[in-house]
Amino acid sequence: MSRSFKLPDLGEGIHEGEVLAVPVTVGQEVNEGDIILEVETDKAAVEIPSPFTGSVQEILVKPGDIVNVGDVMMTFSGGEEAQEVEEKKQTEGPAPPAEALTAVSPSAVRTQTGPVPASPATRRLARELEVDLHRVTPTGPAGLVTAEDVRASADKGQVARETATASAVDAAEGPRTIISVPELPDFTKWGSVERVPFRSIRRATARQMSLAWSQIPHVNSQDVVDVTKLEAFRQKHKAEIEAVGGKLTLTIFAIKAIATALKTYPNFNATLDTANSEIVIKHYYNIGVAVSTDSGLIVPVVRDVDRKSIRELAVELNDLVQRTRTRKTTLEEMQGGTFTISNAGAMGGGFFAPIINYPEVAIIGVGQARMQAVVREKGKDDFVIVPRLMMPIVLCIDHRVLDGADAIRFLKVLVDTLEDPDELFISMI
Repeated sequence: MSRSFKLPDLGEGIHEGEVLAVPVTVGQEVNEGDIILEVETDKAAVEIPSPFTGSVQEILVKPGDIVNVGDVMMTFSGGEEAQEVEEKKQTEGPAPPAEALTAVSPSAVRTQTGPVPASPATRRLARELEVDLHRVTPTGPAGLVTAEDVRASADKGQVARETATASAVDAAEGPRTIISVPELPDFTKWGSVERVPFRSIRRATARQMSLAWSQIPHVNSQDVVDVTKLEAFRQKHKAEIEAVGGKLTLTIFAIKAIATALKTYPNFNATLDTANSEIVIKHYYNIGVAVSTDSGLIVPVVRDVDRKSIRELAVELNDLVQRTRTRKTTLEEMQGGTFTISNAGAMGGGFFAPIINYPEVAIIGVGQARMQAVVREKGKDDFVIVPRLMMPIVLCIDHRVLDGADAIRFLKVLVDTLEDPDELFISMI
């Protein structure tokens, strides 16, 4: 018996992926759990195991293909699909009676209050997207609600909310000018061109940046930090950190200092919930760290920064960065951030204003620390020029939630913490 293998629901609102590798061949025997595909989503590279035991009959995809959830990727002969068996066992609620199934067509919306036939994965997706399964139009066999049904329902709800919001804005502000995107010219008229697929992480970054830039009014405030003492502190302890598998970088100190500033000014550790007119303040401190990879910028999250020592953070972040660059991080490690830092110093960057990582309300951009001539007060009306290691820092805020005065106060805590590490960090090694 021939069985089709479709791209499964990968969760977290992921609809598509790019095939990175197909480690099996036609005719190969596989067991349930063997890795048969590696797919890159906009959040992580995912190894997909076979849900059943059998022989590979046909492979319908190749590396580089973009596939959607539900697309048939390969077929197998023999064996029973473990996923089907498990879903049959775990499907909650009894199947509707035959007369009920006759009365409910695929285009009808459920109105009953009893259990809705759906797999555990679909139920989890519905909870994440805040979709009521009773209001979802089922398209699966015998009235089964599928993951795509849930997504379609969520999309309709989002459109309805956006329409309502737009109507409210129109009523308050009057007519708005709609600017359409002009069609691109034929660039080949002026010379040869090359077209590179715009997908995977690059496309995901574009979506996230467009969302953030369109929704958040950005304001930035900048300063410089004298990290001369901090660098001496780092040089003194870096060998012992490396001995336990860590890497003591300025980023480690920066994320620890950020946690201190977030505790002092909680509104920076927040999200604006426009639908409910509320500011959601989080009482946990998960710092996203932007990592440059061959595929683009990825932001894994270091959790509970306030509860970890410098040593623990140096080991954890080093491991996280290495796995991020080899696309071995999990989806969970990309989620739950409350604040983000982007450090361009390692690449020689200076002042720069990063885009806030929606739905957060602030982000820090750090540049390369460079030796500079700095004027210091020696005594009354007496000054001296000294060489100091100065690091540029830019704080970008969501002006709907935070003001310029807030940014200045937040930066002051950050600068003071980084400029005098002895008292704050010596006990944290």
